[in-house]
Amino acid sequence: MKLWGGRFEKTTDVLVEDFHSSISFDQRLHKQDILGSVAHARMLGSVGVISEEEANRLIEGLEGILQDIQAGKVEFEIGAEDIHMNVEKLLTERIGSVGKKLHTGRSRNDQVALDLRLYLRSEIDETKNLLEKLLQTLFNISEEHLETWMPGYTHMQKAQPITFAHHMMAYVQMFLRDLDRLKDTRKRLNISPLGSGAMAGTTFPLDREKVALELGFDGVTLNSLDGVSDRDFALEFLATGSILMMHLSRMCEELVIWSTGEFQFISMDDGYSTGSSIMPQKKNPDVAELVRGKTGRVYGDLVALLTIMKGLPLAYNKDMQEDKEQVFDAVDTIQKCLLVVEPMLRTMVVNREVMACGAKGGFTNATDLADYMAKKGVPFREAHELVGRIVLHCSKKGIGLEELGLSDYQELSPIFEADLFEAIGIEYCVRARKITGGPSPETVAEGIRVSRDVLEKLLW
Repeated sequence: MKLWGGRFEKTTDVLVEDFHSSISFDQRLHKQDILGSVAHARMLGSVGVISEEEANRLIEGLEGILQDIQAGKVEFEIGAEDIHMNVEKLLTERIGSVGKKLHTGRSRNDQVALDLRLYLRSEIDETKNLLEKLLQTLFNISEEHLETWMPGYTHMQKAQPITFAHHMMAYVQMFLRDLDRLKDTRKRLNISPLGSGAMAGTTFPLDREKVALELGFDGVTLNSLDGVSDRDFALEFLATGSILMMHLSRMCEELVIWSTGEFQFISMDDGYSTGSSIMPQKKNPDVAELVRGKTGRVYGDLVALLTIMKGLPLAYNKDMQEDKEQVFDAVDTIQKCLLVVEPMLRTMVVNREVMACGAKGGFTNATDLADYMAKKGVPFREAHELVGRIVLHCSKKGIGLEELGLSDYQELSPIFEADLFEAIGIEYCVRARKITGGPSPETVAEGIRVSRDVLEKLLW
């Protein structure tokens, strides 16, 4: 008989039995469910709702069930519907009728809200650890390539020369923001809903704060309706995870492009590449491509949960059972991607000479030529127009700006002197950009130092 079956005259239809059950996926919450129940039982004993002896029996039984589940000795029942009722059924079978007292002052509605918060808090911590490792690898790569010159791009067209360190540190800033968002998400998540009951609390003198403290929460929810129906914390995690995946995807897109024969800026390690079933010469960046593809999957998890929640009246509705699969899938996807991207980056080979050669083509020093003229007193807009004509002239001749003779420059304007060739040299163009956030090696080195400090402050 169902634990809630007293009001019913017939059993659940066999089709509904399977359709209604969530144990196939929410068994993942078994540890959180049992830890929450242990804290609840201890509190019930301390406030006198049940005896201390009964509380101890409940706790001992719950701890035994947790050990057996983790040892693979427990087979869950679809008929018991979910992890909460499976645990309670197992507990009653093991310790007798006292097991039926565990649910005093509690509903599955506030129970599952608690479990999901505990689960996500733990997974946010694990995601933080993986993201920290990725950031450390990016710091190391950047420190190694402070003077690896490369072209920067806008519109996928060569724009200005930078360094590979400068490019990688752009992703560091993105991932630091992701870490900051995770930290904020964790802060707002870390409030206990237990004690909200089904939706209107309970008449039992529960000590909600005691349970919250034992479980490591910062406080308790202040409205029982919101306590059971809120999934903002899950949505916030999915939104934060989607932005994180977008950053991973952008980086992986560039790795795919850079590893092509047309670019050859990097070479992927064999351990993070695959081949073709028909073309023996192929070395494909499948790991980077998969991360790019899995980003859409996490977006889907976010949109799915937003759609589930958008029309729900207060308080709990069965629709909300669908939240867990979205959260579980996003957690798994994000963590697997972080786990594989870090060593893929760490083992890739950067082709410095090819990058440096690329930095010299495409008139990436054109802005510096215009700046040279502006520093000589020519209004920048006039300098911009003249340099545009010079670029067109050199383009037709198939030469770079640095290959045009000084006499040719002086025919266009008397302000040109021999020092212009230093001003438009690729290394000089990069080294001269010492403004905060710029690509000069010393500026980037300082950015790495500051960013490492930021990382330390963001960790918890």
